Amino acid sequence: MQTIENVRLCSTQWPIPAVKSRIFPGMNVTVDQYLCTLLGSYRCSLYFCLFYLPMNIEELRDFCLSLPGVTEHFPFDETTLVFKVNGKMFALTDLEGPLSVNLKCDPELALELREHYPAVRPGYHMNKQHWNTVDIDGSVSDGLLREWIMISYKLISEKSRKK
Repeated sequence: MQTIENVRLCSTQWPIPAVKSRIFPGMNVTVDQYLCTLLGSYRCSLYFCLFYLPMNIEELRDFCLSLPGVTEHFPFDETTLVFKVNGKMFALTDLEGPLSVNLKCDPELALELREHYPAVRPGYHMNKQHWNTVDIDGSVSDGLLREWIMISYKLISEKSRKK
């Protein structure tokens, strides 16, 4: 759980899309325009952004495993942790090196996120149109990262249910 002590401000020179934080009332967290629309939130411009202490591997694992029907696997090697729902991957991370996570994403949203967030890049060793790699370095809030994990989870779980 984030606390107010974990937040630090940094100045930027451009307006950043934002929504009101549910974690800290009266503060804003960055979120891209498409995601705001998708989640039914409103958007505003501001000239600062919030940075959080980054989620660690245990928190990432706990959150993914808390979702219904999720299992964890090591199908590639002993360091690549994969989270699946209905037998399909929705998130994967490497246990060695800097923490990052690959997440399934709508192609339009994937491009928008890459434009707005330096920590988001095309999916490493994945279909670059449908997957993003998110560096968990503190530049993206835990809440926003959880929302992106949920989007990936929903994309995979809904797709596998239709088959």
